Amino acid sequence: MSLYPRFLQRINDLYPQGPLYVAFSGGLDSTVLLVLAARLAAEQAREIHALHVHHGLQAAADAWPAHCARVAESLNVPCRILQVKVETGPRISLEAAARNARYAALADELPSGAALLTGHHLDDQAETLLLALKRGAGIAGLAAMPECKPLGQGIQLRPLLQVSRAELERFATEQGLSWVEDPSNADNRFDRNFLRNEILPRLLAQWPAFAHTASRSAGLCAEQLELAEALAGQDLPALQNDHGGLCVAGLSRLSQTRRNNALRYWLARAGLHLSLSQLKVVWHELAQARVDADPVFNIGGKTLRRYQGHLYVPVLQGKPVAASLLEPEQWLALGVGRLRLCRVEDEADLRVDLAPQQLHIAFAVSGLRARPVGRSGSRPLKKLWQEYGVPPWHRERVPLLMLGEQLVAAVGVFVCSGFAAKPGQPGWKMEWTPGAQAASLH
Repeated sequence: MSLYPRFLQRINDLYPQGPLYVAFSGGLDSTVLLVLAARLAAEQAREIHALHVHHGLQAAADAWPAHCARVAESLNVPCRILQVKVETGPRISLEAAARNARYAALADELPSGAALLTGHHLDDQAETLLLALKRGAGIAGLAAMPECKPLGQGIQLRPLLQVSRAELERFATEQGLSWVEDPSNADNRFDRNFLRNEILPRLLAQWPAFAHTASRSAGLCAEQLELAEALAGQDLPALQNDHGGLCVAGLSRLSQTRRNNALRYWLARAGLHLSLSQLKVVWHELAQARVDADPVFNIGGKTLRRYQGHLYVPVLQGKPVAASLLEPEQWLALGVGRLRLCRVEDEADLRVDLAPQQLHIAFAVSGLRARPVGRSGSRPLKKLWQEYGVPPWHRERVPLLMLGEQLVAAVGVFVCSGFAAKPGQPGWKMEWTPGAQAASLH
């Protein structure tokens, strides 16, 4: 089957309607992609845009934006040029930094629900798999590049992932297309270039089907990855407490493989992707440390800790902001989250006669005592933090709802007896959304 019908089938399967955005570098792959996408958009009357990212890393690239604009114009496709600044330094991978900057810029351009098409092809997939093997990656790395993944408010599609570079070159030659050549692609100091220029051609000469079979292996790993994610999704809810901590005792009851899987996905949610050796260090030196120890593990600019038999990755974004006035039904930004008091007829937290305007929010008030609902007597707040399992680093970030000098509620933790609504009675519901990002929403 020729290239366009295959491309058309993939787009119709993956994204049958909606605007198309094409990541257009001006190279062979993205030029063929833009030509195919422009034809599809014209036939289906779909909106289409080309996006060219200018990294500013080499003199040769200064001419590429004009070239891309001309090619896009010849196809009646509007083209936007995105300028990015790439972080450089002695310990920074230029490839990774450029890729991160590029995708951040592309994601910012995507409207909600739109699709970004990228020109990754079959040979790229084989290179990605080989790089993963070189790193000693697990199934997440060996699954290589997915055909579809979330990006910003939309999705990223790789509709040419089953098309070889040779096929793209043949199509471009037949169509009389012109494209730019990146001089840095010849620099074998970069791992991917070394594989592309030296290793993959030898593998394909010896085994012509290598790229296809490597892609099949990546697909099988992607299936196993999906199963691993589903298993972690079953295990994690029962292992986590109300403060986001992961129960060490619960992890211990799992097999080592299942434990590592749950731990790995829990860490990934916090933006940490650990190697097997690092995972072992976390388990043996952090999770299994003495009961009276306060172990800390720093990695990737983040900190792992253990408290009361639970593992935590503290997220301390934003600073607490006290509030002297609360208005009913209005969100109040507190720096570390946002709070709203809403009047409800049932399932209320606070008594109906407590006027929000009489209350205020404070943080880290010393000397307080409280008697939470269901407790027989009052206790110092310091002791209650321990009883409710609130980690020390989080305590100063818990909003304290106050009536004068009396504690009404530790928001998100407990309500004090005497201020709580009675079951089935109207009152005030506390709606609390933690997080610095939520604190900026109105």
